[in-house]
Order: sequence, then C-alpha cells, then structure tokens
Amino acid sequence: MRLAVVEDDDGVGDALVEALSARGHEARRMRRGADLLIAHRGYDAVILDLGLPDADGLHILRQLREVNPVPVVILTARSDERSIVRGLRGGADDYMIKPPRIAELLARLENVTRRAVAATEPPQQLVLTGDVRVDLTARRVEVGGAPIMLTAKEFELVEALVERPGAAVSRQQLMDRIWGDAFVAVSRSLDVHMAGLRQKLNRPGLITTIRGYGYRWGE
Repeated sequence: MRLAVVEDDDGVGDALVEALSARGHEARRMRRGADLLIAHRGYDAVILDLGLPDADGLHILRQLREVNPVPVVILTARSDERSIVRGLRGGADDYMIKPPRIAELLARLENVTRRAVAATEPPQQLVLTGDVRVDLTARRVEVGGAPIMLTAKEFELVEALVERPGAAVSRQQLMDRIWGDAFVAVSRSLDVHMAGLRQKLNRPGLITTIRGYGYRWGE
C-alpha cells in the first residue's frame, strides 16, 4: 500500500514510517495538514493525526473529503467519545488511539482499503456472514439454513447495513433512507425495529452498536 502518514511528532511519525516500510509498504511522512491537501492523490490510505501544527485534523479531514474519497484512519491521542464521534461523522473510515499496535493498524488499513474497493463495485446480491445468508434480490434472510420472517422495515435495515459489511452506518443515514427523514420523532422507531431485528436474527455481535453514532454489520 502507498500510505500518507500525517504526523507532526518526529518520534511517532518516523517510527510509523519505519515500521510500515519494514512490512513492505510505501509510507510518506507529512508534518502538516496543508501538505496532505496539496499532495493527496495517489495514496491507498491516509493515517491522520488530529493535533497538527497548522490546523485541527478534523478540519483537514473535511477539506480532504471535498476532493478525495481516499480511506482515512485517524490516529490520535484524543480518546474521548466526542472526538471519536466527530471523527467518524467527519468522514474518517476508522479511528485509533495512540500508541498503535502496528499489526492492528495494518489490519485496519487493509480493512478500510478493501471497503473502498468494494464501494466502487456493484452491490453484492448475496451476502454471507457466518451462517447468516442475505439474498437482496429475493429479499430473503436465512440463519443457520432456516428462513427468518422480517418486516419490510427490518429487511430495509438489513439491506442498508449489508451493502458495506464492516462499515459504520449512522443513525441519521438509516432514518433518512428508511423513513425519509431524520427527525427525533422517528428515532424511537429505529430503536424498536433494530431490537426486533436483533432478536429475530439471534446472533449477538452480528450488528454492532457504535455508541453515539450508529451501527455496523459483521466485522
């Protein structure tokens, strides 16, 4: 992978570049957010710190998202829930807290780049996750080989989540798509339908709640 490492701390930045290069990846160090905005093309993924000397990393991320959909993994010391939610809502594909474990960082980078490739391909019509089989064409869900009877709204939830397995989908995206708006009035409806769907699937961990943000199917 060709990676942009946006990190102003020399110790952290140099160590990341060295570790990534040792594992066969081409990593380029950038110290400022402006450097990324000037030379953002041609990378498979970006590792972005939030505490940059010229601008907050979230601001850099928003600017980058206006011109480039390249996968971004935020790597920062900010571990509070508000920062994590802002980072994901701001367009980050993943969020990690310093100091990173290189093997985990690489796994996450591989995951977000795989999703990016999948997003450019036609949606799968048959999605298999463990013993859960979702046939989008037939609008049919099977668990352990047995069909599960879902309501129309429950199936639409499944459909929205399995289009990008492993990717976070916000509550607002789900409400906009399924109910046509994201008003607080339907927020409870989403909770009720999600609870019913999980009960019918009976596969704990299949749908993960991302606190303060939304949900993820699978990985």
